[in-house]
Amino acid sequence: MSGIRDYQAVVGEQLIEEIHDLARELKGCRVQHINSTFIGGGVAEILKRLVPMMQEAGLEVRWDVIKGSEEFYRVTKTFHNAFHGVPVQISPGMLDTYRWISRENYDLVDPRADFVILHDQQPLGLAEIRPDHPGRWLWYCHIDPVDVDQTVWNFLSPWAGRCDAAIYHIPAYARNLGHRQYFMPPAIDPLAEKNREVSPGEVASVMERLGIPVDLPLVVQISRFDRLKDPLGVIQVFRLVRREVPCRLVLAGGGATDDPEGIQVLQEVHQEAANDPDIFILELPPTSNLEINVLQRVAAVVIQKSVREGFGLTVTEAMWKSRPVVASPVGGITVQLIHGETGLAAATSEEMARAVVMILRDPALGEKLGQNAREHVKKNFTLPIYLKRWLELLKTEQGYPYGQKPDLAEMPVVAEVTTGPGSAS
Repeated sequence: MSGIRDYQAVVGEQLIEEIHDLARELKGCRVQHINSTFIGGGVAEILKRLVPMMQEAGLEVRWDVIKGSEEFYRVTKTFHNAFHGVPVQISPGMLDTYRWISRENYDLVDPRADFVILHDQQPLGLAEIRPDHPGRWLWYCHIDPVDVDQTVWNFLSPWAGRCDAAIYHIPAYARNLGHRQYFMPPAIDPLAEKNREVSPGEVASVMERLGIPVDLPLVVQISRFDRLKDPLGVIQVFRLVRREVPCRLVLAGGGATDDPEGIQVLQEVHQEAANDPDIFILELPPTSNLEINVLQRVAAVVIQKSVREGFGLTVTEAMWKSRPVVASPVGGITVQLIHGETGLAAATSEEMARAVVMILRDPALGEKLGQNAREHVKKNFTLPIYLKRWLELLKTEQGYPYGQKPDLAEMPVVAEVTTGPGSAS
């Protein structure tokens, strides 16, 4: 695991010093992160890198996962879909299951924590005990709540409102629950196995092991097998592209322990591919970081055809690797992919196919987009920047009297994203 100083070559000495200055003011602060899984999904990946860095900075940090039944995870997956505007049916029994499992996990909360951070909707029910806890509670909403189903929101929002503040990836996600709001996008670890530089020998070895030939351009999407990532639509896009330019498609991803729908979606993807020899469907275990790294680096184009997206760290990863990206202009992708500068935005399958063809036919365009994309990630979405934003947020939150609600005129605290690859950081 890389230390804070190891990132100086990426972000510069000044930012590293700012992190250490902030950390000294928070030394000994007790922080508890709670989510729904240690493995699989963006939140687990973020915490895996963030928690050790917070600990190195001098904070006392622990990471805990709620324990739930298979039925509980079916309920929370339904809530997840409901947040993204998918029509759902919510029964009284589902709400009872959520309440029951939440109560079963009350003892998970550290009674001495200065900060309890609930990630997404799965552990939100723990906020029932907020009034009897001496620390400050933050709800970090990593998913897009703009079109959340009203029944689900009416059920969950009272718990979110019990927290002292909420954190959203972008201002468009704000729910105005009467408490403080922070806007903080996530980040990737540029030195992690998934994002580090790789040698030509490693590339050749991985591609041979995966059985993917490289004699034709590769169009790649890396994502969980989830309907919100539209893998069936990706196959349709590929077939439109292949009519114009010979190429192959790689659809690679895995599942998460809190997502019971993944197996069914993977089966649907195989059916849609119909044994097409130019389509490679890879179900990768959570430890496949080098494989994902290599697949993104060898891609002629990386696509992300999400229907909805909380942020889209797979887009960030590809941009860091200087790859041209074509993605749906949804959610957090919109602050990463600036159309015509750091990638190409495409709202429909036909638009996406045309954009991919354009890049495949114009390598210079792909190179320019890729270079701009890397610079944009470097200025905004790397782990040290994320750590600094966290320290700033915790310090700011400490400055409010315990339990104080904000004045209605108080402006939310925003972790700003620079507007383009050439902007000042």
